[in-house]
Amino acid sequence: MSEQSRRPRKPGKPHRRPHKDPVRVLAFEALRAVDERDAYANLVLPPLLRKAREKGDFDGRDAALATELVYGTLRRQGTYDAIVAACVDRPLREVDPPVLDVLGLGAHQLLGTRIPTHAAVSATVDLARVVLGDGRAKFVNAVLRKVAQHDLDGWLERVAPPYDEDPEDHLAVVHAHPRWIVSALWDALGGGRAGIEDLLDADNERPEVTLVARPGRSTAAELLDGIGEEAGLPGRWSPYAVRLTEGGEPGALDAVRAGRAGVQDEGSQLVALALANAPLDGRDEKWLDACAGPGGKAAMLAGLAAERGAVLLASEKQPHRAGLVAKALAGNPGPYQVVAADGTRPPWRPGTFDRVLVDVPCTGLGALRRRPEARWRRRPEDLDGFAPLQRGLLRTALDSVRVGGVVGYATCSPHLAETRAVVDDVLKHYDGAAEPVDARPLLPDVPALGDGPDVQLWPHLHGTDAMYLALLRRTA
Repeated sequence: MSEQSRRPRKPGKPHRRPHKDPVRVLAFEALRAVDERDAYANLVLPPLLRKAREKGDFDGRDAALATELVYGTLRRQGTYDAIVAACVDRPLREVDPPVLDVLGLGAHQLLGTRIPTHAAVSATVDLARVVLGDGRAKFVNAVLRKVAQHDLDGWLERVAPPYDEDPEDHLAVVHAHPRWIVSALWDALGGGRAGIEDLLDADNERPEVTLVARPGRSTAAELLDGIGEEAGLPGRWSPYAVRLTEGGEPGALDAVRAGRAGVQDEGSQLVALALANAPLDGRDEKWLDACAGPGGKAAMLAGLAAERGAVLLASEKQPHRAGLVAKALAGNPGPYQVVAADGTRPPWRPGTFDRVLVDVPCTGLGALRRRPEARWRRRPEDLDGFAPLQRGLLRTALDSVRVGGVVGYATCSPHLAETRAVVDDVLKHYDGAAEPVDARPLLPDVPALGDGPDVQLWPHLHGTDAMYLALLRRTA
């Protein structure tokens, strides 16, 4: 027997094994995967939840709590970091990342949920003892007891600079967005304080799951019948959209399992519909989706093309993503083709197509509701990396369309450097051989579309991701 094991315990300090809470352990594992592997929570969390259910560790309420802990902690990470920094005696960069993840989970329970204070602290300290060890659990306990001294509003008064002194930094801390993203969103949105605060608030809300009934294979009415009146509502703007109001698992629906429907944000649906409905002179036989992965817009376009006797070519550079496109298009009622090809060095001849969609790779700042970790992962210099590719893809798209044909340039980012700056530069390059088309009439009944001719959708105004669309017609 070791000397340590023979040492008598101190009176009043009974030994207690930490309670291994599977919900919080799973949430911690998800946060570590996001941090260590640059993974996305929406890809990491579902298999972890599925495995927990199969083991019998989880029920529906457990899964809901784990999801809230992961997404809530990620969304508010910047705010919680500022609060934790005020409660520790060292720079946060000197605190081990696993410890910061546990502290973030604890801070979210204390400041962002209705979990009672004592339960939030106790459960998080138990988690720390399980995943970090007793020594660091004491540190977690001390920090969380300081965090628990104020509610969220009280902490924001202490850690956020006054709005009048530094508006962007104030909004960054209060609404948990990096300062450079606040500045970029504000520039793109325009207007005063109310609009940007509404947008930042919307980025921190849990988005609805939206389904698309793929044209020619299903209808919104069929999806609503399968879901039931209490769990689903028609889309706001797209006639093919259905919103899941009660959460639920989309993969459990027959139409989704069979590929007749899929998960697709309504903004993404509107982009495809606008391109498909843009007026053309002459033939309308050949359509191209030049950046088709993972296949949502391509599946819509293929169905719409089939209804008119047209054919879609879906092109995707990455072979594994081209495979996802092929899966999404399987069962389309009309002919189509999927190829793995570089959209900047295409295998097709110039002037081949009547309609071309190019949904370019971008920073993804328009989908921060769905990928909250992206706001902490992206850097301003990422814009420089995307810029040449975005311009190259749009130029190739214009080369690929016939005179009189239409190109749709789309991004899931409202950043002006990825939207209007790209379009303006490419139009200058074409020197009158291409012109803008007003996209607003092609999104009927959608309000607040701005001065045109391009369209910017917003989470707080339209309930969609912040999708951007510019339509361009080839004139020579």
